[in-house]
Amino acid sequence: MLFPLRDLRPTTARPVLTWSLIALNVLVYAYQAHLGISDGDALVERFGVIPEVLVHGGHAGSLITPLTSMFLHGGLGHVLGNLWFLFVFGNHLEEALGRARFVGFYLVCGLAAAATQVGIDPTSTVPVIGASGAIAGVLGAYIVFFPRARILTFVPIFFLLEVPAFVYIILWFALEVVRATFSLGASGAEGGIAFFAHVGGFLAGLALALLLRPRAERPRTGPRNVRVVNARADEP
Repeated sequence: MLFPLRDLRPTTARPVLTWSLIALNVLVYAYQAHLGISDGDALVERFGVIPEVLVHGGHAGSLITPLTSMFLHGGLGHVLGNLWFLFVFGNHLEEALGRARFVGFYLVCGLAAAATQVGIDPTSTVPVIGASGAIAGVLGAYIVFFPRARILTFVPIFFLLEVPAFVYIILWFALEVVRATFSLGASGAEGGIAFFAHVGGFLAGLALALLLRPRAERPRTGPRNVRVVNARADEP
């Protein structure tokens, strides 16, 4: 598997909200770890998405779980892996969309990811948690805004490779589709990974980016005699 180390496209603004989302996820995970195994599991049961409970209305509070679930994680590797992808790909998208729209975009992708997983496996009683669905949406938007950005990638046979963003992300998505397809034989969240949430989040991010990109590139109206330069989002 190719692992992204960083993108090589410079930013001009501090990604405050990307860092804030990372910090919030870290704080929630630290709280989970502090609770211990038993109480931590209870927290996941209460605030994770349980498809069967959500579909059949097990309790009134279940309606908020598609939102709360995206800030819970199942282990240190789970949270670190997710947040590293957000760190690599989130900063440029925040800059392109603007901070307010970036937060809305992130949350909508997370909700779409949860809805996809619930729709695929509505009778599951296994909690679905993690930021990966929302972050998959970030990747979906990244390929629209910055297809030619270069991604410095670690290859498991110990060398580094610069890969165009569209190549890296298409390969990543294809692998997730394959994994999701194979997961249908047993469960929509085989092996504790909700692959269909990744697929749903990615497609939501892709669709939203296609809707938002023309607006982001629309020329601004400035005062007379003032030249307004509107750079394309995918140019350095």
